Amino acid sequence: MDRIRVILADDHPVVLAGIRALLNADPEVELVGEATDGGEALPMIRAVAPDVAVVDVSMPGLNGLELTERVKGECPGTRVLVLTVHEDAAYVQPLMRAGARGYLLKRSAADDLLRAVRAVASGGVYLDPSIAGHALAATSGSDGRPGTAEGREPLSPREAETLRLIAQGFSNKEIARRIDVSVKSVETYKARAAEKLGLRTRAEIIRYGAAHGWLDALTLR
Repeated sequence: MDRIRVILADDHPVVLAGIRALLNADPEVELVGEATDGGEALPMIRAVAPDVAVVDVSMPGLNGLELTERVKGECPGTRVLVLTVHEDAAYVQPLMRAGARGYLLKRSAADDLLRAVRAVASGGVYLDPSIAGHALAATSGSDGRPGTAEGREPLSPREAETLRLIAQGFSNKEIARRIDVSVKSVETYKARAAEKLGLRTRAEIIRYGAAHGWLDALTLR
């Protein structure tokens, strides 16, 4: 199977070295370029056409948002995964609208980075579990989908992650193991989330998940 070709763009040498070591240790990933600012990254992405560009938000030259917009317009075959220290959900939506396919916090575990790279490379969307609930709440509006009515209580991060994993086909027991809680807690998160969003069946949860880009299950197993 072809390896996932990745370019990194981050202006912090220590972070760059750490990510490089993680990716180089994975036989499914090939690191094909590194840049320390957005202005340097864009021509490299144009020339190399990687599968995934892992980019920081705050960089000199072009920042992460500007770089994401340019990559989407000029290099549509490259998917952007944002890697950042910013935990505020207000950062997420502009980046996703600009074309980013993933948003991962730098404090996340190593396996989360590799999982996110695989998810994004295969066409999925990856949101860091710790900000997923707030980010999804920020997408609420009057688009007619279940749970988007104005005034609804937002999902907690645990509720959002539980619902996302249900939509992706994981059992309650698998979810409990993945997020390190009891099966009873999973059932509680599911019930609360479904009530907040007005979802009554698993089929409705799956449809909701599809509408919000959660269905990257095959890349996460």
